[in-house]
Amino acid sequence: MEFVLIAIAILVVALVAGVGLLVSKGRRLTRLDDDAASGTTLTRPRPPAPVEEPRPTGASASGLGLPPEAPEAEAPPVELPPAEAEPGLVFETPPPSTGRLLRLRSRLARSQSSLGRGLLTVLAREKLTEDDWEEVEETLLAADVGVGATTQIVERLRTQSMVLATASGPELRDLLVRELTAALGPDLDRTLGTDRHGGHPGVVLVVGVNGAGKTTTVGKLARVLVGDGKSVVLGAADTFRAAAADQLETWGERVGVLTVRGREGGDPASVAFEAARTGTEAEADTVVIDTAGRLHTKSGLMDELGKVKRVVEKVAPVTEVLLVLDATTGQNGVVQARVFTEAVAVTGVVLTKLDGTAKGGIVVRVQNELGIPVKLIGLGEGPDDLAPFEPRAFAEGLVGGED
Repeated sequence: MEFVLIAIAILVVALVAGVGLLVSKGRRLTRLDDDAASGTTLTRPRPPAPVEEPRPTGASASGLGLPPEAPEAEAPPVELPPAEAEPGLVFETPPPSTGRLLRLRSRLARSQSSLGRGLLTVLAREKLTEDDWEEVEETLLAADVGVGATTQIVERLRTQSMVLATASGPELRDLLVRELTAALGPDLDRTLGTDRHGGHPGVVLVVGVNGAGKTTTVGKLARVLVGDGKSVVLGAADTFRAAAADQLETWGERVGVLTVRGREGGDPASVAFEAARTGTEAEADTVVIDTAGRLHTKSGLMDELGKVKRVVEKVAPVTEVLLVLDATTGQNGVVQARVFTEAVAVTGVVLTKLDGTAKGGIVVRVQNELGIPVKLIGLGEGPDDLAPFEPRAFAEGLVGGED
């Protein structure tokens, strides 16, 4: 009978070891709640597998004459290990946000300098006629600056027409940069609410319509924050678009950032709630939540976006609501911004796709018509092409290099 019990014990030990080996393989998924229906999980780059201590096998301790094993102590609470790279995988180290736009200014100048060249060509004429001023207006309007801002810029340049007639190339360029900088609102508050306060992480809610580059922007923003030395948790609350969570998780894995996600088609508010709770419990600096691409013509979806914000604030206050706009959409982007502002209190705008096909004047237009500062701009498809908006550097990029 004793040998039968020994055989059963050996079988149980082997079974437990086999199950543990299978569970340790593949991506690490940790259930954040007991509701299997919600399917909310927290994912991170897989840490190295722990090395198990060898244990005696084959017979009971008493049968071998060994001292009896001490009773096992109560297991401590399970803690998630720190994010560590898999063997052969090295987390990327993004550059800090400081000076990003200055580093990207040459790219902006190459893609947008048609505006600067057009204005400098006209303003450099010895005597400016009404036709010349109309050409200046047309150049600004073509750059999507907007009627109100165009009128303001032209009036300011007209008052200095005597100076323009005698200005050299560099002086004319500096004058135009100064006027464009003034139109870009250099005094607007462009700080991002990404810092911890009151024992809570900074919570950033990212909203926008489908196709504006919202999920990509969230991933790039995570890189900006990691480059500045912040700890970040991502929330994949866009549960309606296929592969949105996978896309965001890939961005997080590159820089060792946690991602909270849910099952496809699940409740986005629950995912956002879990992301905020996870960031709070982990004492993270910032939680960035990607929301579904709302169609601004459907008020029901706007109501749901407001629900996401209310649910998140049960855990931690939302410190930043960023609206992602495609810079190529022109007036339609302004319409989108107005509708989103009615659903949630948008605190800042992210302009994406400010590349060779974009019209840089949309920055002025959005700010003038909505009173919302542009805080971040995307100048390309590279992972580090998202930069904090700096009016002076942006104006210099629009005007182009010095003559």
